[in-house]
Amino acid sequence: MNPVPFLDLTRSGNLVKAEIVAALSRVVDSGCFVLGPEIDHFERTLVEYSQATHAIACASGSEALLMALMALNIQPGDEVIVPSFTFFATASAVIRLGATPVFADIQSETFNIDPADVARKITPKTRAIIAVHLFGQAADMEALCELADKHHITLIEDVAQAIGAEAPFHGKNQRVGSMGKIGCFSFYPTKNLGTMGDGGALTTCDDELADKLRLIRVHGMRPRYYHKLVGINGRLDAFQGAVLNVKFPHLDDYTTERQKIASQYTTLFAEAGLTDEQIQLPKAPAAGRHVWNQFCVLIRQGRRDALRAFLTDHQIGSEIYYPLGLHEQECFQSLGCRLGDLPVTELVSREILALPIFPGLTLEEQRSVVEGIQAFFQA
Repeated sequence: MNPVPFLDLTRSGNLVKAEIVAALSRVVDSGCFVLGPEIDHFERTLVEYSQATHAIACASGSEALLMALMALNIQPGDEVIVPSFTFFATASAVIRLGATPVFADIQSETFNIDPADVARKITPKTRAIIAVHLFGQAADMEALCELADKHHITLIEDVAQAIGAEAPFHGKNQRVGSMGKIGCFSFYPTKNLGTMGDGGALTTCDDELADKLRLIRVHGMRPRYYHKLVGINGRLDAFQGAVLNVKFPHLDDYTTERQKIASQYTTLFAEAGLTDEQIQLPKAPAAGRHVWNQFCVLIRQGRRDALRAFLTDHQIGSEIYYPLGLHEQECFQSLGCRLGDLPVTELVSREILALPIFPGLTLEEQRSVVEGIQAFFQA
């Protein structure tokens, strides 16, 4: 077993370092540091890539979620259904507007929100559903869209971990960010398309919503110092846009490499002879496109934490996404969700372990990861 980092952004970053430095230099020379031509170019690229009609760059994925809910006029007393098994920002955006997040359970195979449980959580107060495309795999958008349409509820896509993923939709594969009313993207450095700081974007096929989102992004201001609504400072700076413009042409190559690494893990684990009673591997969907932001396994027999400690001792990186469902977090205890209400979320959060997967990870490093897990179970 050799040391393996959980993540090394320098491996892919060094390949485009000279291009990034040149792009940042152009921004310095331009004197245009907030929004501007770099952001315009990025938005046009994202529109084409996501199959949406509009793209609105913003300061972060968290701000994208908040802006989406603001554009839909979500208010105190409203309910928004979200998965409990997701990053905190999905639910915190709801709370920031005084509305109530209603936590839904997930599907055990995909870790994505369970449409059947969403259906059980819909009430007359439900205004929106946020579908998170977790770890790079699209949620069941056909089922969720059907629910949203039936109950006249708005469907938002949280695309933070899944840019370029696809799902079956109306008889063909469709890109995430173009199926719901609004798609919310993150370009945090660890994402498949990451910048060198915070960054985000929203996509939509609704002209009026797009215009409202652009207003919200700049304090509701149009023209300058005349405010049509109360917005926020959600602008993306030109430096981050320049980095994204350099990296975007390489995104599909990064994705292909991630898919290759995931496939190699499946082969290596099969060769290692580990059983389903010891470890459950993630699976790519039969239809659609998984972009593998994370490669998360379930460690059975209550041995996840012991395995992680063993791997750490051997300098093999891993991470836990996520150690608790959001309904178990201290700050959400007043919402009334009790332990046992979301059994799949609670089981997965206690068994899940993310293994290294990033462009530049070598086959030999993958062998070390698998050998480490094999050695643990054989000890």
